[in-house]
Amino acid sequence: MNKFFSVAILAGSALSLAACDVDQTEEGSMPEVSVEEGNMPEYDVEPVDVQVETGTSTVEVPTVDVDVTQDDAAGEPATGDE
Repeated sequence: MNKFFSVAILAGSALSLAACDVDQTEEGSMPEVSVEEGNMPEYDVEPVDVQVETGTSTVEVPTVDVDVTQDDAAGEPATGDE
């Protein structure tokens, strides 16, 4: 506890010694800026030719059988750790 108070007293002393008085001696002002018109960049863009076709396709969807056991239906978690 004595170390804490010693450090606190030393820090307070250091801050009081480092304190300084600041007085403004001259007013500040914004710099003068002149803006001239510029030039926008130009780009030559050639789009890609895309061919879009419509048609009919048949997709085979697998069937899924789900067997719900009585334990799962009762609210027991099925985690697979068994």
